[in-house]
Amino acid sequence: MELDKSISPDEKGKKKFSISRYIPTGVPCLVIVIALFWYIGSIMGLPNMLNTIMHTAHDLLLNTVFYLMGICVVTGAIGRLFVEFGVVKLLENILRPLMKPLFNLPGVAALGATMTFLSDNPAIISLSQDQRFSSYFKKYQFISLTNFGTAFGMGLLVMVFMVGQGYYIEPVVGLFGAFCGCIVSTRLMQRFIIKAYPSYRIEEAVALTADKIEEIENKVKSKSVFIRILNSLLDGGKMGVDVGIAIIPGVLIISTLVMILTFGAASADGYSGAAYEGIELLPWLASKVNFIFEWLFGFSDPHLVAFPITALGAVGAALGLVPNFASQGWIDGNAIAVFTAIGMCWSGYLSTHTAMLDSMGYRELTPKAILAHTIGGLVAAIVAHFTYLLITLLLT
Repeated sequence: MELDKSISPDEKGKKKFSISRYIPTGVPCLVIVIALFWYIGSIMGLPNMLNTIMHTAHDLLLNTVFYLMGICVVTGAIGRLFVEFGVVKLLENILRPLMKPLFNLPGVAALGATMTFLSDNPAIISLSQDQRFSSYFKKYQFISLTNFGTAFGMGLLVMVFMVGQGYYIEPVVGLFGAFCGCIVSTRLMQRFIIKAYPSYRIEEAVALTADKIEEIENKVKSKSVFIRILNSLLDGGKMGVDVGIAIIPGVLIISTLVMILTFGAASADGYSGAAYEGIELLPWLASKVNFIFEWLFGFSDPHLVAFPITALGAVGAALGLVPNFASQGWIDGNAIAVFTAIGMCWSGYLSTHTAMLDSMGYRELTPKAILAHTIGGLVAAIVAHFTYLLITLLLT
């Protein structure tokens, strides 16, 4: 008698489980995660490590994320107001000759630089969510706004802080360095995007025809000025809230890791599990190649490397290091110029790039954006250093 070899419907839907399929990726992932937390826990102690992670994430949520959300709400409202009343078109016409040859961006992108300079990196997201603003860009240009806007993030705060420390020419030199770093980062990101997605060179970021834009504008202009102002502020602010929520995972996860790898114990008594404690791994690694930073950045002390490393996660935290550096006698004019350039250009991009690209819908391009901006920040610091040396030579 012949056996029935037919497969039942229930068996068809089942796939044979094979553990070997998960070994090439699952095992290395497990090993890396266990090794990382074991190393940190062996230095800080397991309870302290867990408490520090929770306290740092909680403090970042309350004092960083909500702060950034506030910035997003305000800048979103102002940006929408500028779009509503033609400021965007005005900037497009005035700055087009400058923006195109330097950054390969439409002139309207200058509004993004202005908003991030006055506030912080996520301000560019609030603008990018507006279809009329986005309609000026090709896809590859639109995505590169992440790098372009970040290079000027918290610029006003950084420069005012440095002036408050008694330096005046040096922050201006740093601003020039950040400008050069922005050119490198933005154009490099555009090259990466086109290489990965050639079609993005010609595809529009937002498919809005001229008739559609005109229809939107006519519909809006039919309302009274007061209603237009009110709608712009409220709609832009609401969009800022959405953006603020979108950046939470990136800020909490990445910044917490960077802080733990950067800072040390909160007091001489050892670890207590407080927020922002860490194992100082990144500064230790940087000290091993300090001669490179001394030649490229002109740093006279290896401790100064802590500023750019901290700026990777949060430039505000990096600025908090400056008074202590000054009291130790490690700071000079060159360091201030380099700090301004790299602090402004990087401005915590590791903690915001992921969230920014995620909210724009291009999460898969995050590694390319981080690589391009890392190079751009290094260029900003190098340009600031050698520019400062040149100015010093000319004045002596």
